[in-house]
Amino acid sequence: MDKVIIIGGGLSGLASAYFLQQQGVQSRLLEAAPQVGGNLLSIKENGFLRDAGPNSLMIKGQVVPALIESLQLEQEIVEANALAKRRYILNRKRQLVPLGPGVLFSGKLLSLQGRLRLLSEAFRGRGNAAAEESIAAFVRRRLGPEVLTWLVDPFVSGVFAGDPERLAVAATFPRLVKMEQEHGSLFRAAFAGRKNTTKPRLVSFRNGLQALPLRMAERLEGPLHCNAPVNLLQQHEDGTWEVFSQQQSWRSEKIILALPAHKAAALLATLQPTLAAELKAISYPAVTTLSLGFPRSSVEHPLDGFGLLIPRTMGLETLGVLFSSTLFPDRAAPDQVLMTAFIGGSQNPLQGRSGSDLLQTVLHEIRPILGIAGEPGFSRCQNWPEAIPQYELGHLARLERITKMTRQIPGLHFRANWSDGVALGDCMEAARQLSQKLAN
Repeated sequence: MDKVIIIGGGLSGLASAYFLQQQGVQSRLLEAAPQVGGNLLSIKENGFLRDAGPNSLMIKGQVVPALIESLQLEQEIVEANALAKRRYILNRKRQLVPLGPGVLFSGKLLSLQGRLRLLSEAFRGRGNAAAEESIAAFVRRRLGPEVLTWLVDPFVSGVFAGDPERLAVAATFPRLVKMEQEHGSLFRAAFAGRKNTTKPRLVSFRNGLQALPLRMAERLEGPLHCNAPVNLLQQHEDGTWEVFSQQQSWRSEKIILALPAHKAAALLATLQPTLAAELKAISYPAVTTLSLGFPRSSVEHPLDGFGLLIPRTMGLETLGVLFSSTLFPDRAAPDQVLMTAFIGGSQNPLQGRSGSDLLQTVLHEIRPILGIAGEPGFSRCQNWPEAIPQYELGHLARLERITKMTRQIPGLHFRANWSDGVALGDCMEAARQLSQKLAN
């Protein structure tokens, strides 16, 4: 019998297994796909290196740097180009405006009224900490409606594929709520924290982000099964669990479901229908990633930044474009450029749309913005039907109910990005906490 079986070989499942191993607890890991990594997918093809899912990792705190060191991946790290500090937003005239202090002093993005409203933030009182608030309501109250439209909405839709009117600020950006409650102002909180903040590092790896889960898998001492979809989960009277995958089964004392919420719900539907219903209610919009390669001479824009975001008010479907070959070295040949465009999300459902349709839509929209001539010499489409869990209004209360029910089920644990943050670093830190809990 195993001590722990982990179902799901994405980053959360792999990190849970690896941290348990560091605590002296061996686990068995089951992954339905042919390889581990989940949506961390790096592919070398036709002279391009593309990440079809997440494109970068923010290194901060202690857990992630220590993990990379223990995996001996430091020599594989590539730092983001210094130009990545420049990020563009499309304005109402369909011009690209670099974000920075200049936004406050020019009218290229915000009107004079919008800038004055933003600067008045330091003089506005605290909100009711007990009242749940959407990101949109929070931003309107503190920073004004123009900041929501031209800054926050494109960030939320481009990074989280979400709708700020539906996402809960306390669940999605808990630090903002804490800053307001502790300092009475986001500006004052940011100023107070400047001296004590260690700057995070934006990185990838020489062969793309998938190097991280692949290295974890290499270092696991316990059994790892790919092509092992779990089709049945049972709990016996003695509290032990039995996991069935095709023609095999294994028993363990504990189970970690490192799965998207709806997949965990499917496994628990018969055993724990109320718990399964709570999990199933967590929304996952579809997002499609388009990798586009062009000759450098075909793109007028210098691509001198991280990328661009597009406010939803512009009526375009494209969420944003990452300047991949600028961001990290060796993503394209010297005479080529690689971009990564994103389309879909909560505000733009993709049901029934073909890859060719989405490609033509994106090209039609970004050609005039970036001055692109001709067709891409390289293009690949990666669809993620359930891309990013949405921390919508009521999410924290739902997590409390899930936690309460889970405590009544011996040996059942969850570790996935529908809880504790969707960022890669958040997933690894939460996996570390879970491993310590189980080891103790």
